[in-house]
Amino acid sequence: MSGRKETVLDLAKFVDKGVQVKLTGGRQVTGTLKGYDQLLNLVLDEAVEFLRDSDDPLKTTDQTRRLGLIVCRGTAVMLVSPTDGTDEIANPFLQPDGA
Repeated sequence: MSGRKETVLDLAKFVDKGVQVKLTGGRQVTGTLKGYDQLLNLVLDEAVEFLRDSDDPLKTTDQTRRLGLIVCRGTAVMLVSPTDGTDEIANPFLQPDGA
């Protein structure tokens, strides 16, 4: 057994590709992954933050804010997913208003 720790995620395949990152506190950013480390600190280029709805802070809106080159601290990262190959679908669990 080696003394080297390995990360649970293999982010090498996402370097120089678009990723979506969800952070603790509800913030959500997308950008190009430029680097990472074993603590899951991420460097994103051309990052864009999706702003939250002022009435419902759990929902994101279509409004965005360009951030440029950023570092996401690993302790705040909850989810990392590729932007390629993902589509938003309607929620199948929502009940119609008449039900």
